[in-house]
Amino acid sequence: MFNRSSNQIKRRVDNLSKHLKQENKTLLLGAVKSFRDLDNIAYKMGILPNTDSFTTRVTWWPMVSILGTYSSGKSTFINSFLSQELQRTGNQAVDDKFTVICFSEEQEARTLPGLALDADPRFPFYNISQEIERVSVGEGKRIDSYLQLKTCQTEFLRGKIFIDSPGFDADAQRDATLRITDDMMKLSDLVLVFFDARHPEPGAMRDTLEHLVKNTIHRSDANKFLFILNQVDCTVQEDNLEDVVAAWQRALSQAGLTAGRFYQIYNLDAAPPIDDEFTKKRYESKRAEDMGEITDRVNKVEVERAYRIIGVLEHTAKVIEEEVVPRIRVLLTRWRKQVLISDAVVFGILGAILATILLKNDINVMQWLHYQHWLSADTELWKKIVVGLLAVGTGGLAGFIHLRLRKIAINKFKREIEQTVDSDDIREYVGNAFVYNTKPWRSVFSTKPAGWGPFSGSKRTIQSVLKKTDVFVQSLNDKYTNPSGKSERPGSIKLEVE
Repeated sequence: MFNRSSNQIKRRVDNLSKHLKQENKTLLLGAVKSFRDLDNIAYKMGILPNTDSFTTRVTWWPMVSILGTYSSGKSTFINSFLSQELQRTGNQAVDDKFTVICFSEEQEARTLPGLALDADPRFPFYNISQEIERVSVGEGKRIDSYLQLKTCQTEFLRGKIFIDSPGFDADAQRDATLRITDDMMKLSDLVLVFFDARHPEPGAMRDTLEHLVKNTIHRSDANKFLFILNQVDCTVQEDNLEDVVAAWQRALSQAGLTAGRFYQIYNLDAAPPIDDEFTKKRYESKRAEDMGEITDRVNKVEVERAYRIIGVLEHTAKVIEEEVVPRIRVLLTRWRKQVLISDAVVFGILGAILATILLKNDINVMQWLHYQHWLSADTELWKKIVVGLLAVGTGGLAGFIHLRLRKIAINKFKREIEQTVDSDDIREYVGNAFVYNTKPWRSVFSTKPAGWGPFSGSKRTIQSVLKKTDVFVQSLNDKYTNPSGKSERPGSIKLEVE
């Protein structure tokens, strides 16, 4: 089972490299190789099992997520944006699945089950069924009830992935849905959060404010969230657009969002006619300006994704060297100290009890052994066996007690890691490595993390990966900041991928 799972990871990474090569993404091919170098370090240190890979923890294609309240026009926006009637639309929660939309060479649009996403590392939600199972037992088997993949032949989608979400408030109580939503926000290069201008008051979007606004305030990548008030054409009749926008932004600020990018749009085809020319020009001008900015951000996600992947590569290498290794060293030192103190206390107590029994019965062990001739050459075989079994039993009991004390200390420090490490990734890596470094075959006196010794080559590999990230970034800069418009220029760096 273990070998089969590790071979599956290798096949999936090879498949990823194949697709990147076909799309002539040389730089990303180099990043895959560097991620695999980090995988090898992680396997030796116990940070990751051999059935996992850093390459599956980053999306390799630019990803735009559409989130928000139900009936806020998300699906209509996608259909209009892609010039394809892909998503069902309506005033109710008409689509209860997360829909990943990608380019296909086939003219006919297709809808594929969630399994197509769960089993393919090129797409977001790879192995998401396992995550769903953790938060909702039994739901991991129902992956098709949560996800679907749609394809269409729209050039705008080439090299990008769009994700449409079910109406957030329509399904706010499902833990699995919240988990998928969290993963979407984490993996996306751009997140469009939609609100319904017909219901801008806080009560109508309580869950959206809680999960899609409040939780994004302190994110390091908060600039990728665009907050969009859709269907503002509903304000034409009362001519109260400014009042509706003010109520909406007031609700956002009450949730803690005081800065960000805010947009006001509507669908021209679905909007009622605006008779007053001045009002029509005012609405259409604002819509065109905001749609232009949104479209510009969407067009730039491919560039942002390339930089983001290199950023993840650099971050992962630094986390191993600067976070995981120092923490493991400290934890192992503290764990060793606790185990040795526990051993001394427990075996000291047991020794004291045994000594008390012997003294109480006036027994001198060495004299008793000599008197009974247990160890003489003439001792009967069965007596020697009895003594041997007693010795083995005593040693075994001592070993069992020692292992139990180790386990108690391990559990204590595992709880400490869970409670004191804020970052999910670092918490996972440190927890895995600590458990691996405290396995029964690891000496309690060893304080150097496994796989990080002077002869392991791990530190040199980390430094090599960090140097390559600088080369990758310079290569991206040469590609996207070259005023001449040529693919290469004198002095630019060419990437060689083995």
